[in-house]
Amino acid sequence: MTERTAADAAPLRLAVIDTDSGFLQVLTKRLERLSWEHRVLASAVPLETVVAMRLNAIVVDLAVLGPQAWDYLEKLCAALPGLGVIVCTGQSTVAQRVRGLRLGADDWLAKPCHPEELIARVEAVARRRRRAQARSSGGPIAAGEIEIRSDRFQAFVRGSSIDLTRREFELIELLAGAEGRVLEREEIYQRVWGYAMARGDRSVDVFVRKLRQKLEKASPDWRYIHTHFGVGYRFSPEPAIAEGTAPEPQTDVVAGRPVPEPADAESDPSPSPAAHGAAVP
Repeated sequence: MTERTAADAAPLRLAVIDTDSGFLQVLTKRLERLSWEHRVLASAVPLETVVAMRLNAIVVDLAVLGPQAWDYLEKLCAALPGLGVIVCTGQSTVAQRVRGLRLGADDWLAKPCHPEELIARVEAVARRRRRAQARSSGGPIAAGEIEIRSDRFQAFVRGSSIDLTRREFELIELLAGAEGRVLEREEIYQRVWGYAMARGDRSVDVFVRKLRQKLEKASPDWRYIHTHFGVGYRFSPEPAIAEGTAPEPQTDVVAGRPVPEPADAESDPSPSPAAHGAAVP
C-alpha cells in the first residue's frame, strides 16, 4: 500500500441519520471493525451540532427527516461545503435523485443496500474531498508543453485549454502526480472511479486512449502517457521520436484484441441496486 493509499484508508469520522435498526446494527459492527468514529442520529440535528462533530462525512436517509428533508439537505450542503454528504434512502424517482445531487449531495444510494457498498461510497467521497483540499493548496503541474491546473480542473498548452472531460482531467491529474511511477490499472480505477475494478473492465484503457489522443492533438511534438503492457500506465513527457510517430496501440493485454469502447464511457460502471424500501418524501 502506497503512502497516499494509506492516507485515503485512514479512519473517518461519520454520522448516520437513520432509524433502520437492522441495517444500522450491521453497519455499526462494520464501522467498529474499521475503527471509524461514528454517531447514529434518529432525526435531524441543528447545523451547529453537525459542525461541532467535525465530521468527514454524513449519511442521510431522507425518509427519516419527513417534510423538512429537502430543506435540511440544502442547508446542510450549503453550510458545510467541506462535508461529504451521502443520501442513503428508499424508493425515489430520477427527479428526486437529480434534485438531491444538485442541492449538493455527493452521492445517492438506494435501499436496500449492503453496508459494505455504503462504506465504499463514503470512502470514495472522502477521497475526493481530500484531493480537492490538496488541489486548493497545491500549485500547477508543468509537464512538457502542458500546464495542469488542479484549482481550475483544466489543462493548458501554451495558454489554450485542452477540452477534457471531468474523468479525463482526474486521470491526467492522477498520472502526472505519480511523478513517473507506473500506476497499475486497478489502482487507477480505484482512485479515479472510486470502486474496485471488475474483472474484464477496460474503462481505464478506453479513457487513457481518449486522453492520449487529445494530448497528442494539442501537443503533437510530445508524448506524455506510456503503456506498460500487462501492468498499467506511466506519465512522463518526452519529445516525439520522429514526426508522425504513431500513438501506442491500445490492445487487450490478455488476448491481444482491440479494446472495446463502452456504450457510454462517461457513465458510472457500477450502477446502484434497484430502489426499494421507504419512499423519499
